[in-house]
Amino acid sequence: MKTITLALTLALVCSCANSEKKKEEQNETKNTEVTMKTVNFKSEGLNLVGNLYYPPNFEEGKKYPTIVSSGSWTTVKEQMAGLYAKRFAENGFITLAFDFRNYGESEGVPRAWENPTMKIQDIKNAVAYLKTLPEVDGTNIGAFGVCAGSMYTLMAASEDSNIKAVATTASWLHDDEAVKLFYGGEEGVQQRKDAAQAAKKKYAETGEFTYIKTISTDDPTAAMYGNFDYYLNPERGAIPQWSADQFAVATWEDWLNLNPFPSASKLDKPLFMVHSDGCVLPDYTKKYFEAVPSKNKELVWVETDLASPMHQFAFYDQKEEVDLAVEKTSQFFYKNLQL
Repeated sequence: MKTITLALTLALVCSCANSEKKKEEQNETKNTEVTMKTVNFKSEGLNLVGNLYYPPNFEEGKKYPTIVSSGSWTTVKEQMAGLYAKRFAENGFITLAFDFRNYGESEGVPRAWENPTMKIQDIKNAVAYLKTLPEVDGTNIGAFGVCAGSMYTLMAASEDSNIKAVATTASWLHDDEAVKLFYGGEEGVQQRKDAAQAAKKKYAETGEFTYIKTISTDDPTAAMYGNFDYYLNPERGAIPQWSADQFAVATWEDWLNLNPFPSASKLDKPLFMVHSDGCVLPDYTKKYFEAVPSKNKELVWVETDLASPMHQFAFYDQKEEVDLAVEKTSQFFYKNLQL
């Protein structure tokens, strides 16, 4: 009888232990997951749609340091902006990736109009929106950009005191001379500006937009002409939310006239940049970094055998480069956003 009772007792203890273990495993799984919700906010009267990522073990009533993440030109929130936002959330930050005006789920016309002035303002309006959220520590908001998103982010940070710290990866920073290297010299640049002015005039007179392809391997008039796998591969950036066939010709004037370098002298706040000789315009990133007056700044130079600009695309989604950028940038934000 005692033997049976002992056996039953041991069985019950084991059963309870297993039950508790399962609960702990379930809780552990639940607590280690990043959660995401869709949000809406206004930018100059238009509705912008974003994905807001919450870190594991998020607690209601607690305020978190927060990061706004921006991707390359023409892209949507589901591409590199969202990838980095999710990764930063895994490291304890609330993060926002959103569709700029004219892109993705956000309002604005012409569609696929890459307007730097609008994008800079959208970043500042995203920060203003985040400051209204009870879970966001409004005194510890950072901004992060990849490729052209770096250019817009740096310019926004130089103008907005609500952005406490700024970081970039594989930054695209150009001036009047740099754009000639990519767009057919002085003649090619002027042709594109003329086409943009004609497209704007046509839109004003008829309401009709003028578009070209965003990416092509056989059409030299495309915005990006070449075998750039990230934008051509459905397993990478060629996702359904993004259009390879719609680039507003009106973009050219706004894009080619942009010069972010005057903003460097006004960027007196923590700065962190990741780049390499294999990324785009490496000397321009060095030039911008050196012009920033902040004493709290760091430039990480990554070794690579890839020729410029092919290493650029690895920072969009490849594990080795993204892991490196996320780890080092997170350390920067830990220190400067007081996580």
